[in-house]
Amino acid sequence: MAELKKATKAGEPEPQARSVRVVVLALMITMLLAMLDNLIVGTAMPTIVGDLGGMEHLSWVVTAYTLATAASTPIWGKLGDLYGRKGIFLTSIVIFLVGSVLSGMAQDMGQLIGFRAVQGLGAGGLMVGVMAIIGDLVPPRERGRYQGMMAGVMALAMIGGPLVGGTITDHLGWRWSFYINLPLGAVALAMVTAVLHLPKKERTKADVDYLGAALLTVGITAIVLVTTWGGTEYAWSSAVIMELIALGVASLVGFVFVETKAAEPVIPLHIFRNRNFTLMSVIGFMAGFVMFGAVLFLPLFQQSVQGASATNSGLLLLPMLVSMMIVSLIAGRVTTSTGKYKVFPIVGSALMVTGLLLLSTMDTGTTRFTSGVHMAVLGAGMGFLMQVTMLVAQNSVELKDMGVASSATTLFRTLGSSFGVAIMGALFTGRVQDEMAAHGGGGATEESAQLGAASLAKLPDAVREAYEAAVASGTHLAFLVGGSVAVVALVAALFVKEVPLRGAAKPETPSGDDGGAPSLAAKESQSV
Repeated sequence: MAELKKATKAGEPEPQARSVRVVVLALMITMLLAMLDNLIVGTAMPTIVGDLGGMEHLSWVVTAYTLATAASTPIWGKLGDLYGRKGIFLTSIVIFLVGSVLSGMAQDMGQLIGFRAVQGLGAGGLMVGVMAIIGDLVPPRERGRYQGMMAGVMALAMIGGPLVGGTITDHLGWRWSFYINLPLGAVALAMVTAVLHLPKKERTKADVDYLGAALLTVGITAIVLVTTWGGTEYAWSSAVIMELIALGVASLVGFVFVETKAAEPVIPLHIFRNRNFTLMSVIGFMAGFVMFGAVLFLPLFQQSVQGASATNSGLLLLPMLVSMMIVSLIAGRVTTSTGKYKVFPIVGSALMVTGLLLLSTMDTGTTRFTSGVHMAVLGAGMGFLMQVTMLVAQNSVELKDMGVASSATTLFRTLGSSFGVAIMGALFTGRVQDEMAAHGGGGATEESAQLGAASLAKLPDAVREAYEAAVASGTHLAFLVGGSVAVVALVAALFVKEVPLRGAAKPETPSGDDGGAPSLAAKESQSV
């Protein structure tokens, strides 16, 4: 490390670049932890239920994790801004690993749900920490070169998660689906501790905005529960859902009022005065809405209608994920070399709308090749959007607000995914049930979301054909609505202002910004 600092002071760029690459590698491992977990655990859930029982509480194993992650995300971002990024990030990793160990040791479903909440609490700080630290270390002009790496980690998680989860569960037992986090987490902890050096952070004298944090937590929890329970656990018009909606609205209105008075608000409202930041929040919400809806329904369509095996379900998304990774890498390189980025959200949103509309045309006669091409179009759109939203959002705020900008952008994407799964899921289920009832196959509707190729083979020909047509019709409606909603992202992208990225050859001070990021050399000379 002494050699690194010496070289840095001498102005030699290579050791600096190597230092950043090592840090980014550690951050990508941490990012992989957060993204793999639900995918691995989802594959192990049937075995977990068989061992622990508690089938009626099955959904809470995922819901508890999701709730804790979403609710804690903005708080982690603010704590990093107030007390220093490195210590807060390491704390979130430790909490995640403790939750993983406890989840693996759970003796009943109640314990597992509680420990998953602990795990989710730590996970809320992982993604935010990764994004904010990269924002601290790498100027936006140079950040594009790491976009492909982030997209690659996302693709690896989505493809490998189910495969790893199934292998671990079959050969080591379901508890290792949680214990597998420990070696990865230990490597990330060691690397971050050894090589991450950020500027010293003076402790703020302002009190933490506990009331704002509490109101935001209640509001987010209510929203996630509405999108999780609506149409499944409870009818959309039920008293429980209505009460949760009222609670969520009241909490968020109260949160906005409190934030205008707080000395150190959890999410400073002034960041939304920047047009680009607000537009990126909207685009991020829509990208989350679309992506997680696609991840849910594309494998279902391919298994139920095209007869694909569920064993390698992650591979079914390969055309979309590879396309997303390649395009994200190209967009990042172009952004780094030119400093231009406005074209990417426009082209990305247009491709996202086009891809969804193409996917909505799929029916029982659509080949896997055709659906793969449609998925690649959607993936290309997502590749242009997934990282540029964070890049522009971070470039739109002062460096002192890097954490809250990262957490707010992540939160909007998370909420978008919750709404996407809920709305597209409700439309899909309703259409499948209606179609099955119309064709006299109502007996299959109870399991409409679970029937795969093996189950379909056992059905009478008439019922199987009716079900395949019903799934195709449900998929058509879900993607058609998704494409219509995604138009909002395209409209928002048209209003993005091309503000020079910090770190460009000719730095300019964008409106509402601090004028530029300190160089890595300056940061390391003050490092802790």
